Parts: sequence; C-alpha cells; structure tokens
Amino acid sequence: MRKIAVSLSKGGVGKTTTAVNLSAGLAREGSRVLLIDTDTQGQASRALGVQAGAGLADLITGKASPDQAILEARPQLFLLAGGRALTGISREIARTEIGGERLLSKSLRPLEGQYDYVILDSAPGRDSLSVNVLFYASEILSPVSMEILTLTGLLDFQRYVSDIQEYREDLEIKYILPTFYDKRVKKSEEILQMLKSHYGEKVCSPIRYSVRLSEAPGYGQDIYEYAPQSTGAEDYKSLVERIKNNGR
Repeated sequence: MRKIAVSLSKGGVGKTTTAVNLSAGLAREGSRVLLIDTDTQGQASRALGVQAGAGLADLITGKASPDQAILEARPQLFLLAGGRALTGISREIARTEIGGERLLSKSLRPLEGQYDYVILDSAPGRDSLSVNVLFYASEILSPVSMEILTLTGLLDFQRYVSDIQEYREDLEIKYILPTFYDKRVKKSEEILQMLKSHYGEKVCSPIRYSVRLSEAPGYGQDIYEYAPQSTGAEDYKSLVERIKNNGR
C-alpha cells in the first residue's frame, strides 16, 4: 500500500486539484484508492460533489469506525473527508506529550493493506496535523506553481522534510509537479528549467494552466468527468502513469 502525501507548506499551488485528480485517475485505472483530506476547509469533498456525514476527525477521536467515516465517492475511490472539525484535532495533537506526531498513523492502522494507494491532501502551513501526515506517508508529491515565491517555498519545505527524516528515514520528496504551467509566459519556462536543473528526474511533466481545472470542482466533478478532452485531463493522466510506474 503506497502512501503519498500531496504536500507543500505554501498554499495556492494546486494541492487539492492534484490530490483529487490523481486519486480519481488511479481509481479509473482499476486501483483501490483512499483519498484523505487533512485540510480544515474540506475542499476534496466539494471537488467530488459529495457530502460526508463523518470524516477524518471522527475516526481519530473514535466517534466513528472506518466503515462509518469512509465513503465511496466513485467506483474504487474512497474518501475520508476533512473539514472544520479537524481544528480541534490539531489542538488535541498539540496537547499530547508523547507520540502526538503519530496519532494519525495510529488511527489509520486498521486500514493497512486495504487499498493500493492512500493519497493525502495536505493543508498549507506547518500545524501538528501536517506533521502527522509526514510521519504517516512514505512518498511526497509537491505541486509547485510557476512562481519564484513558490520555488523559495519548496526549498523551505525541503528543509522542513529533512528535519522529519531524522525520525522517518524512508520519507522522501519523490515527485516535483510543476503546476499552472503556461508556455506562452517566459517565466513559466524559466522556472520549469530551474526545477529540472535542481531536481532532475524528480520533476514530473507539468500540469498546464487550464480554466477547466478550476471550473470542475464547482460542478462536483473530477477533470476526467468534466472535460475529458482537456489539457488538464491529459496532463493528469500522464501523472497517473508516472505514479503507477513508481516514478519512471
């Protein structure tokens, strides 16, 4: 069971879009996928057009069993929803004196081996729940928008991950995903080349800027449902293949 965190400390880089469309794409290819939304905004549910009664917060606190907390959003695609209730979880983790960074891992232990992929949509910032995500996942996919500030954010995030690697040697930033790429804009190409020179084979094929990607969540659809012929669908299919091939 592969555990992939879609994570970067900076917001506005396409983390939820990536987590949702990667999960949906893997499920369409026949994999059994669990998408976990660890953000208090709960955007993954809205992006898939589902309303969850229970979710991650209820599972962690023991108010709901895995069967009660997880819903099947699409065939083979299961969702453990986020939302405002996670604010209290972050406070609970912060108050835990020993092992607080592994509270998420402990809560998800009963699910071990039940899925081919667990995709975690991470919130921006560095709260205690985000730390828990990195103590649970073994692979990190970092979306990076084509902005200089995001490059700075990636370097900062890399240092943050290095600190956690002292306790989690198997954790690594395995994929760098350029997002909002527009070949008509000189800056986009320059930043893409900077990423490639710095991170080499970790850099995935870019997700091109597409208005369809921003529209799809408003209709509660993934990009394959909303605009199957769009560049967004094509680019995320490419990412799905890369993940399935374990980075090759």
